[in-house]
Amino acid sequence: MKEKEIKKLIKLVEESKIHELEVSRWGRKIRITKNGAVATAHASLTHPTPSLSREAGIEASPSPPEEAEEEILHEIVSPMVGLFYRAPDPDSEPFVKEGDHVTAGQTVCIVEAMKVMNEIESDAEGTIMRIMVESTQPVEYGQPLFLLKLSS
Repeated sequence: MKEKEIKKLIKLVEESKIHELEVSRWGRKIRITKNGAVATAHASLTHPTPSLSREAGIEASPSPPEEAEEEILHEIVSPMVGLFYRAPDPDSEPFVKEGDHVTAGQTVCIVEAMKVMNEIESDAEGTIMRIMVESTQPVEYGQPLFLLKLSS
């Protein structure tokens, strides 16, 4: 990625309600996190541009060692824009909690779009490691909702 594209991504994260953005292009990744103000780049930014690091107030680091590749988490993303709900109604238990095992096709949440409740299913089997969105928050198309550690 070019420095100009990376600056646009940083600005997008800063001006939006999202807290994290990860973009993959041609085998290269960049991840920008708002909370810790850290951007981690894999492969494409092993030699970060000093001006980018100074201007954006971020740090860039090379990709982790090969053995860490096994810890890559799968993202279950929102297929649409809408409101995120962890449970079928306010009085019910959530569909899933962190640490729960899910199977492909299992309902993990609801995204309400245009007054229609759309059940979102897991596209893989594994363990829910992190829930990325709070119930009743708006979500965007492609926004990560859950991080899943895939089953071996």
